Amino acid sequence: MSPINAVCVQEQVLKGDTLEEKWDLAQSWGYDGIELRGQGERALSARLPDLQRALRAGVHMPTVCVEMSHFIGAFDDDLRRDAVAQMSDQLRVVAALGGRGAMTPASWGMFSRRLPPFEPPRTPEQDTQVLVDSLGALGRVAEQEGVSVYLEPLNRYEDHMVNTLADAARLIRLIGLDSVRIGADTYHMNIEEADPAAALMHAGPLIGHVQASDSNRLEPGAGHIDWALFGATVQAIGYTGPIAIESRLSGPADAVLPAVPVLLRRYL
Repeated sequence: MSPINAVCVQEQVLKGDTLEEKWDLAQSWGYDGIELRGQGERALSARLPDLQRALRAGVHMPTVCVEMSHFIGAFDDDLRRDAVAQMSDQLRVVAALGGRGAMTPASWGMFSRRLPPFEPPRTPEQDTQVLVDSLGALGRVAEQEGVSVYLEPLNRYEDHMVNTLADAARLIRLIGLDSVRIGADTYHMNIEEADPAAALMHAGPLIGHVQASDSNRLEPGAGHIDWALFGATVQAIGYTGPIAIESRLSGPADAVLPAVPVLLRRYL
């Protein structure tokens, strides 16, 4: 029998005043865990007492997805260093919760070669060095904490540096730390990968986390991604970690989210 991947949902789409209330709702809809959002200004660290209380109550929180105003590939050195420090905090928090890791892109909304002025202020070689330095520093923190940092490729309209799984794999091989893995997102793959299944197969040994949404950024089942092929590929690469739903919704959460675990488990 193939392994069963935990299906998780991000906390912001769940109603409830506490994580415990959100967890009750998530479980009633068939989810196995909650993916946290790691906001800036060290907000996740400030939440640690509440998160630990939720952990004692049985809430499963395996991963964190970053939600900050600047990221580890920032052009400004001070912003880049701050992003590395904040991501380091998030890795320590997820470790304290017994989780697996935290996910970050190189950047988000900072620059796109598809929009004027088309040429960024750094060369590709300089981008690579900045990301190797930043991810190397985070990888060492993750290694010490017993967790992983997941580099998420974003589509070309949101980031100019890391768009494909192969882009992420190249950087990870340069860094050479097992604690730095790829965070694959099906929405971005739908835009950037000529053959998403083949890209997953090729990057398989480096995949540390998977986020799922459909081709239109809505919940799985609301677009045209081939979820049967996705499930078969996840099994083929031996990925047994969580599948976290990161999406906008085509309708009210209570109307559309309960169908997602049913859909994914049909193929995982």
